Amino acid sequence: MLRSIEGEVAWVTGAGSGIGQASAVALAQAGAIVALSGRRPEQLAETAELVRAVGGESHVAPLDVADPSQVEAAAADVIGRLGRCDILVNSAGFNVRDRAWGAVNPQAFQSVIEADLNGCFYTSQAVLPTMRANRGGLIIQISSWGGRYVSPVTGPAYTAAKAGLNALSESLNQAECVNGIRSCCICPGEVATPILKNRPVPVSAEDQARMLQAEDLGELVAFVARMPATVCVNEVLLSPTWNRSYLALSAG
Repeated sequence: MLRSIEGEVAWVTGAGSGIGQASAVALAQAGAIVALSGRRPEQLAETAELVRAVGGESHVAPLDVADPSQVEAAAADVIGRLGRCDILVNSAGFNVRDRAWGAVNPQAFQSVIEADLNGCFYTSQAVLPTMRANRGGLIIQISSWGGRYVSPVTGPAYTAAKAGLNALSESLNQAECVNGIRSCCICPGEVATPILKNRPVPVSAEDQARMLQAEDLGELVAFVARMPATVCVNEVLLSPTWNRSYLALSAG
């Protein structure tokens, strides 16, 4: 039976758009108080309005997850104002347009690693003390199909970051299960979110309509959050039924 998360505090990074925004709204609909983090205050304000529209309560804490000092300050703000953090959703991340081996430069590669992998370490580390004190907590890492299956579409930086995130998530379960803390790595295939704007080859509206939608992932995040505390969903791998990677294989 799914549990209630009414009144629990959920901190969502990357909450200004895409999967993060959809997750924040879905968690608020399920009764959680949501803390919203991201780099752009105006987008966070938009998400806060969506949360209010479903009867939820939110707190905005802007940050760049690639900066450990900003993460530390935001975590202190969230926990100081809301008293705890029961659920962390690591959804912040991006990819660069020039991503292939022949195009990516060291600075771009490092920027993806810093946001998509290091940032998840910083935020996870920041909430562990309060979760340990409360003898429980859930961390949901938004990884990628590209972290499970290597593809030239995502490029080496994003692929390496997401594969590392999968390992990071499982290492959390190994270390923190004794404290009642669970980490779930969600690995979606193509999702129609603003990150597609950075693709070297534009994605048509028709193709985007066949992809996973941000709301699909938001509902999945809320489902994982409502699983009993005795259940650890280590990893979820999902893709669009109309999977372009499969179609490419069959065409070859």
